[in-house]
Amino acid sequence: MPVKIITIVGARPQFIKAAAFSRWVRNRACEGIVEKIIHTGQHYDDNMSKVFFRELDIPAPEFHLELKGSSHGHMTAGMLLDIEDILIDEKPDCLLIYGDTNSTLAGALAAVKMHIPIAHVEAGLRSYNRNMPEEINRVLSDQISTRLYCPTDNAIQNLAREGIIDGIVNVGDIMYDVALHYRDIAMQNSDVFSRMNIEKKHYFLSTIHRAENTDDKIRMNAICLALGEIAEVAPVIMPLHPRTRKILVREGLDSSLGRVNIVDPLPFLDMIRLQIDARAILTDSGGLQKEAYFHQVPCVTIRDQTEWVETVEAGWNCLVEPEAGIISETAIKATAPDKIHEGLYGNGNTAQLIYDDLIAMFGSS
Repeated sequence: MPVKIITIVGARPQFIKAAAFSRWVRNRACEGIVEKIIHTGQHYDDNMSKVFFRELDIPAPEFHLELKGSSHGHMTAGMLLDIEDILIDEKPDCLLIYGDTNSTLAGALAAVKMHIPIAHVEAGLRSYNRNMPEEINRVLSDQISTRLYCPTDNAIQNLAREGIIDGIVNVGDIMYDVALHYRDIAMQNSDVFSRMNIEKKHYFLSTIHRAENTDDKIRMNAICLALGEIAEVAPVIMPLHPRTRKILVREGLDSSLGRVNIVDPLPFLDMIRLQIDARAILTDSGGLQKEAYFHQVPCVTIRDQTEWVETVEAGWNCLVEPEAGIISETAIKATAPDKIHEGLYGNGNTAQLIYDDLIAMFGSS
């Protein structure tokens, strides 16, 4: 009997990560695993949800909860209730969760109460900033997971410091699978350069969405001023998260961005294409820090801490304080280190390693 897996996704980064594993499952045609996907609806904008399923060729979710908006507590509670009902009906061998969102935690809580094993992809990441909701989601999900699929040795060490030593597997980073698979596809199929009238290596790419920045008017004002300064040197492309856009308008900060080219969230292939040939990337996204490293592009991370410390140690990523002059000067002067550090995030076969481990663990159930 194939292993029955329920996968939880709800946010743009999770769709991307799930694409690699789901593709591996489909290519084996029920040989070892049958997967059903629950989409919580945490990201509800079409450019951040439906279009990703089409572009990444992810199977349509069997279950769509549409729990958009609301506070962290209300959203997580609503997801937990609906996921529990599905798990009661489906009786999976394992629940697969990704990353650090409210969807991740809600799925983990629903499963552990029902004694369903939990497999956490991207386990062991820590920024050690408990003010970030993502950090709370990571810590709690790891504590109740059965299989902890870590992307790095550093993640394993983080878990050991918390007394978690069982069920840990270093599988590398599934985003590296994604980067390798879609790089050439994006190069061949995206026409974003002609649409935006920009040239290779003569633009900056920026995304800002973390609450530690967007919910602090002083920090956000400094970031906007910095991006406006950088845009006087070279074009700045800024795909804007719907929540961030609302905050900028509400606080009257959008005028500080000056000549920054604000666009709606971009299709996946366009975003990959822009990453590959950016002069530098400015972000507070965890995923984009790694993707900059994969594509060998300097990254400036506007946060106090990062869970991807390897990128900083390797010289491809720089943490900066939210001060306009510091951000703009760092970005304009950003250059690549002398060499790429190979092997930080595995060999690009993470989906296969997870697949094989799930069968080994749950195949007899």
